[in-house]
Amino acid sequence: MDGAGTGRTFDCIGGLSGGGGTSRLLYDYPAQQQSEILDYLFKPNYGASLQILKVEIGGDVDTTNGAEASHERSATDANYHRGYEWWLMQQAKARNPNIKLYGLQWGTPGWVNGTYATAYNWYSTADIPYVVDWLTNAQSVYGLTIDYVGGQNEGDAVGYPPYFEALKSAITAAGLTTKIVATDTFDSWAIATALNSTPAYAAAVDVLGTHYPCGYPPGSQCNGTPNLSDALTTGKPLWASEEGSLPFDTGGISMARYLNNHYIQAKMTASINWSLAGAWYSNLPYGGTNAPGPDGLLAANQPWSGYYVVDKSIWANAHTTQFVQPGWQYIDTASADVSGVGSYVSLKAPNGKDWSVILETMDATAPTTFTFVETGGIFEGPVHVWGSSFAAGSTSANWFVKQPDITPTGCTFTFIAQPNSLYSFTSTTGQAKGSTTPPASATFAIPYTDSFESYTVGAMPNIPKYFSTVEGAFEVENCVGGRTGKCVQQEIVAAPSQWNNVNLINPVTIVGDPGWTNYKVSVDALLQQAGTVDLIGRIAAQLEFAGAVEGYHFSITDTGAWTLASQAGIDSAGTTTNTTLKSGTTTFGTNTWHTLALDFNGTTITASLDGTALATVTDSTYTKGNAGLSTSQWNDAQFDNFSVTAP
Repeated sequence: MDGAGTGRTFDCIGGLSGGGGTSRLLYDYPAQQQSEILDYLFKPNYGASLQILKVEIGGDVDTTNGAEASHERSATDANYHRGYEWWLMQQAKARNPNIKLYGLQWGTPGWVNGTYATAYNWYSTADIPYVVDWLTNAQSVYGLTIDYVGGQNEGDAVGYPPYFEALKSAITAAGLTTKIVATDTFDSWAIATALNSTPAYAAAVDVLGTHYPCGYPPGSQCNGTPNLSDALTTGKPLWASEEGSLPFDTGGISMARYLNNHYIQAKMTASINWSLAGAWYSNLPYGGTNAPGPDGLLAANQPWSGYYVVDKSIWANAHTTQFVQPGWQYIDTASADVSGVGSYVSLKAPNGKDWSVILETMDATAPTTFTFVETGGIFEGPVHVWGSSFAAGSTSANWFVKQPDITPTGCTFTFIAQPNSLYSFTSTTGQAKGSTTPPASATFAIPYTDSFESYTVGAMPNIPKYFSTVEGAFEVENCVGGRTGKCVQQEIVAAPSQWNNVNLINPVTIVGDPGWTNYKVSVDALLQQAGTVDLIGRIAAQLEFAGAVEGYHFSITDTGAWTLASQAGIDSAGTTTNTTLKSGTTTFGTNTWHTLALDFNGTTITASLDGTALATVTDSTYTKGNAGLSTSQWNDAQFDNFSVTAP
């Protein structure tokens, strides 16, 4: 470890809220447990101690496992009090005033679709003021300085120079200092050739951000693409601007590897984990129904009980973030992979005396002796050591534990590292392991009712408690159709621009315990124009790219045509597979309130309208799942008096 050694500047380690409704259920947690979770994520020297928070700039469209609210749903609409990301950024800043903030789009409202060029339909002239409005109002409304912004998530790897050049000009003209990250997709080092040959493009882009440079799921090789040498030539910071997509528990093992190897193998100086918290329903994509999941730095998907779980991923982060601060410098000659054992990185502080080494042995099969040798004035005083064992069967008692201090002899000391372990060696102090006692896991209790009268129209909390929107936007509005009080309305009346290849499904929101089996769900519904409303029960899954909401759908149109069907994934032609169990006609109409109900009791399913049973069928396709509300595309139907009771 050479005190005069050189290397790139460390930027940050963080988490990503968005790319779906990933933080939706966190907002509804009881105050005490919510604060504890936020402390584990953001509070310095407590848990993950995150140094950057990346959030989705919402577009009211499904972007993995949910839709985030847009701040401008039309060219004349502006509301900066929608959605929970503003709240989340405020909570992060309250705990760590130095945390950096970063915004990125996945999808957009349909009106933003005017394009610069048909080959680059992610980038539009209308999108630039749309993004700049979000940046400026973050500052004027909430006092939040957005430090970084991207273009569009996982679009073209090379980007489109006129878009980024115009975005930089607009940011500067607005008096903002926000830096641009590009291109926020896979193989993003491909942009480097264009930057190196186009000075105006290079001037517009401040950071090169790539996704999953260690592969998916992340492996041990983090070199990114063959364009790495070009990327390094730009001289710009290289970031893993999205990494992870791993379960909150076992994912910590891969994280321990790649947080070191990002720098060792590709000189990346930042890593941002998807997702920040596993705070969405388990039957949505990456929620953990059929895997260890949910994906995230911790699990927080039971707001009704307050239950949450802190596991390896929080402490894998802590081994870097509690020992290294943004602005520290890597020491290249003291950072390396160790074949068959693991890796280590060394960093020094700007003050010239503080230092830390992060050592991981995830590939070791036996204890390994490391010898630390210092030159250039690095070691001063005792060496403080923290360690974690991520071996099979390890528990919280084995994670992020203070070890005995080491006193170097002269300028050297040795340390025997155990297999499957992660260590931090440092001259600094102040690190700590947060400790709480979450409530026990519990089933979402039935009966549950909501008349929607307690919410605020036009500002949070205007999303009904525990409801998680997958497509569109379901928010509280004043009731129509002669009804007083407040109702839930599906707000999106024009097709948004979808993210990636995710199918645009009908607007849908889900609520309740994915483990519910026998129950009766009912809701009052009103169509404001021709179309369809759905009441859904026993939702088994919502498929990310297939689009289907798997479960039982009771659908009725304004003409009175109704069906009771089970819905599964799409067929080879890309069409959702609905198996009609029963159908018929009745009276429904528009601007008239009706009560829809589904009753599940074993394999017997009954669909009712206004208290009269329309169908009773026997079917065993789906045995459990929560409930949902849906409309046809793009109908601003309203709902009221939601109820779940025993069958």
